[in-house]
Amino acid sequence: MGSAKEKGATVAGQNPGKRTADVRAWIEAKPGAQGRPYSPRKGAPPLVVIYKVMGKMFAIVSLRGVEDVILKCDPLLAEALREEYDGVGHRSHLDRRFWISVRLDADVPAKEIERLVSLSYDLVCAGLSAKQRAELERSTAG
Repeated sequence: MGSAKEKGATVAGQNPGKRTADVRAWIEAKPGAQGRPYSPRKGAPPLVVIYKVMGKMFAIVSLRGVEDVILKCDPLLAEALREEYDGVGHRSHLDRRFWISVRLDADVPAKEIERLVSLSYDLVCAGLSAKQRAELERSTAG
């Protein structure tokens, strides 16, 4: 699955909050989920961990600054969530119709964030080819 660095360990002296640790645990529990720390400059501490399943991104977790997670989302649900919660918005270069940013210190309940993590993963998995789905099934069946 992933190395200790990718599996929730503190990265380069970072000390993410409990909610960030919880979100990372939910993400890393998904079959085939792999995280890779990303830094814009070589040698700099990572800013985020990008999570993919079968090479397709489904989550980005901040490691510094504002505690948040960026997730893939159904466009209609994304719009409704932005209206319902102050903590749901958009803060990336990704298409705002399909991606939401959820602040972990805001008004979004933990259970809702966990549900959104699952929805993001499921949306990405639904877009996998039959061959990729079979490969994912084989890789997680043991």
